[in-house]
Parts: sequence; structure tokens; C-alpha cells
Amino acid sequence: MYISKIKIHNFKCFKDYELSCNPQLNILVGMNDIGKSTILEAIHLCLTGFFRGKYLKNNLTQDVFNNDCIKNYLDNIKSDANTPLPYCSIELYFQDADPMLLGKENSDNENVACITYKIKFASKYCEDYEIYKSLGNPYSLPIEYYDIEWINSAGKDVTGRTIPYKSILIDTDSFMRNNNDVQISRIIEENLEEKELVGISQLYRKMNDNFINDEIMTNINKKLSQNAHILNTTIQLDTESLNQSDWEKSVITRINATPFDFVGKGTQAAIKIELSLTSGKADKSSIILIEEPENHLTYSKMNKLISEITKLNKEKQIFITTHSSFVANKLNIKNLILLSDNKNTSFSKLTPETINFFEKKPGYDTLRLLLCKKAILVEGDADELIVQKAYLNKNGILPIENDIDVISVGNTFLRFLEISTLLKKKTIVVTDNDGDIEQLKNKYENYLGKNEKDFIKICYDNETHIGQGNLKSKNGGTFNYDTLEPCMLRVNNLEILNEILETNKSSDDELIYYMVNNKTECALKIFDTTKDIKFPKYIEDSINE
Repeated sequence: MYISKIKIHNFKCFKDYELSCNPQLNILVGMNDIGKSTILEAIHLCLTGFFRGKYLKNNLTQDVFNNDCIKNYLDNIKSDANTPLPYCSIELYFQDADPMLLGKENSDNENVACITYKIKFASKYCEDYEIYKSLGNPYSLPIEYYDIEWINSAGKDVTGRTIPYKSILIDTDSFMRNNNDVQISRIIEENLEEKELVGISQLYRKMNDNFINDEIMTNINKKLSQNAHILNTTIQLDTESLNQSDWEKSVITRINATPFDFVGKGTQAAIKIELSLTSGKADKSSIILIEEPENHLTYSKMNKLISEITKLNKEKQIFITTHSSFVANKLNIKNLILLSDNKNTSFSKLTPETINFFEKKPGYDTLRLLLCKKAILVEGDADELIVQKAYLNKNGILPIENDIDVISVGNTFLRFLEISTLLKKKTIVVTDNDGDIEQLKNKYENYLGKNEKDFIKICYDNETHIGQGNLKSKNGGTFNYDTLEPCMLRVNNLEILNEILETNKSSDDELIYYMVNNKTECALKIFDTTKDIKFPKYIEDSINE
């Protein structure tokens, strides 16, 4: 059993939205405020009835509705009193589900397994609503006339207890906002047997009884009663009457002898996530929802967490939101779902080789490519700085300020271009020709010229300069004069670059040798210079696209 599809209508940022889901792991990525967290909240609400820690039916406000649908209602009712009140709905469609859920009570009108959580106007309030409208144009959604309809496709009412599929929502930011000691106690409670919970409760009650019956407290209460003469009353100190869960508020958790609230946020987050994933509640849950697991975690702890998630992935359906390329790559980029205003993009169509590459080498910033408006791919740090400087000189601002990301990708251009092709993302490759233009053309033959991938452009020097100097390579062979540094020298001159780099080299070869062996340092000085400097044509071409 797994959620195969989610449909959302008028819930928070979504007016009409549909998402097809992977059977096991779903990694949701996208720009801020695109709705990643809302999808997790929608799933959890539809399965449990809870929204942000509260049972929504008892805490209903218009804030759960899409702002546009509220505005449309308020605008239209001014001219048309019969304007219908908007409704909000979440539908979860299941594959390989319990046959008891099958029916056609869903927006697809098909015989499928579906659970629907709908917030809609209750007809029993028709008369009240007419009176409400007669008092003048509404200025807000009359949420007091709404009710919850929570049904399956068979048309039968459901509750969080009767739904056969359970979810657990893990949000590290929520962990940090809430009372840590109470929350960690509740998470620990989910790992304990009923017999152990009763034992803790009885032990806590016994501790309170011993406190009250101690000789010191008995003498104090006797003294207080002796001093109360006016109304002839009995006065004494006591503890509150206990209920079964009172121990949660008083018992604290220690980590290596330190109170939980005093350890670092990263440790708090890691422990809470781990306990949540291994709790009794998680064992009973078939759907795990995790909000940005990278928050407050180091790479080593995140790596351990990802290992735990990978184990769960074999038996549960997992939804994760993230802004971390490391998390996305490590959990397998094929499970990525990019949310955008117009569509959702799945990465399952990438070649197995590319999927395997990013999983084995998760340090590459794949999400930067996904989330920018346009990407300029370069080989290393020096190339990145030079391209940024060329763009800054031409436009007066850095590329990122125009949502253009200059990304250093090493020698993995083709891996990234496969992603660009899937996304139809405007992507520029800035590369050396290394003295062999034919070889370069063969490498990028699928991306050169006007074709279906004309949103991709390969920028390189159209001339070769091998052998035009006296330098030798490290192995004594022909030196490569077709890299960035010799190209920069050719469009400028020895005098200008000596001045910018604060060097005093007497020949072109001497300066090239210095620049090649101090690539990043030289690029930084070029980036920081206020002096006039020129850039090779292929660099200029890359920023003019």
C-alpha cells in the first residue's frame, strides 16, 4: 500500500494541485514558499485530522484556505449574493489499498481507494448564513458556518483511528520551537510498553506521596493550621492531583549527564529524529513525513540519519523536504520531485549512470542547478571567479542577483547537462578547448548547434594555441596554452596582469607558469581589481546569452 496521488484544492498556497508519488521515497525540492511543507501538512491532516499539533476540527480558521479563493469570494459576493462559499479539500489516492476503501466518492469519479478531508459550508447553517449576508458584505470567510467532511471513497465517515494507514510528521524546526523536555519525554513515551508507562506513573505518584508525608512537610502543615484562627480553617501545602501523564512535565531527559535542553541544537535534532523514526508510533506508521532533516546537523550526523531513512525506505513510504544537495544526492536523485509553479518534475528518467554518480559523490550542488533561473557551468573555482567578474563588469551586479548561478562542476558537465535537458533549463557551459576542438565537439555533439536542446550553449575558444610558447608540461610534453590563464593573457598583456596580480614576471611564459600554479589566488585578484581588464571571447559569450 502506498499513496499514489495527492490532490489539493484551496488548501493554503495551493488552489488546484496534483502530485503523483513514488511508491517508496519522495524527495520534495523547490523554491521557498512553493508548497513543500504544505504537502507534508496536507498528508498528515488527511490521515490524522491534526494540523500543526492541533485537531483542526476544533481549531478551524480561514487561514487554512487559499488566499486567492477567499479574495474571489469576497469580491464576487458584493455583486452576486448567491456566490457560493469556497471549500477546501485534500484527497489521498492509494495503490494496493484496503478493498474497504474502494468507491467512487472522489473527484476522479473512479472506483479507487481514496481518503478525502474536506472543509465545507454546512447546510444546517443556511438560515444563519442568509442573516449574516443581510447585515452587509462579508469582510472575511464566515468560518463559523463550516464543518469537516472526512470520508473514504466508499462514502463512509472515517477518523484518524479508523483509517488503516498512519503517518508521523517529523519537523526539526518544530522541535526547536516547542518545549524540549516535554516533547522528548513524549517521544520516549512512544518507545515504552504500557506496563512501563504505568510503572513510571506509579513511581512518580509514590515520590509525591513521600514528599507530602515526610516529617518536615507534616510539621509545616501543622504549623500553618495552628496559625489559621479567623475562619477556623485548615491550611496545608500539598501537590497537585496527578493524572497518568503528569510525569512528562516534571521528569527531564539527560544526555551524557547534561539536561537535554542544554545540549547543542544539532544533537537535540539528531536525537529527536532518531527516536521519532524508531518509536512505537513510527512502527505503526506506514507513511513517514520529514521536514528538512538537514537542519542543525553536521554532515557526519546527517549521513547516519540518511542511513536510517534508507533502512525505513524498504518498508515504508517516505516524504522528505530538503534544501540540501547532499541529502538529495545521497538518497538517490531519481527520487527527486521538483515543485514549480507550472508543473512537478520527476528525475526518475535520468540514466542509471548519472543517478549512481550523484549518489556515490553527493557533494555536488545539484539543487543549485534545479532552483536557479539560468546556470553557467564552469570547471573550477578560478573559472567561476573570472565569469562572475566578467558579468559584474558588464552588468554592475553579480549573476546571482539576476537569479543566474555560476556553478563549479569539475569534469561532470555531461552529468549536469542531463539534468538540464530534463528540466529544459537554460544552461551555459564554459570550458577550455584543451587544444583539441574536434574532440570537444564530439564530447558535446548532442548540445552543439540548433536542435531540441537549444536552451543549452557550449562556450569555448574557437582557436587552438598549442606549441605557441616555450613551456613544457609536467611530464616534459607539449604545454597546454588553451586553458583559462593563457587566454586571459592573450586578451590583455603582460604589463596589465603583472600590475593586477602584483607580480614582476619578465615574459609571458613566466607569468602563465605562475598563474597556472596559483589559479585561485590569481583569479581572486582579478575579481577584486578595479583596473580595466578584458576577457576572452568565449567568456564574454557566456554572459551575453
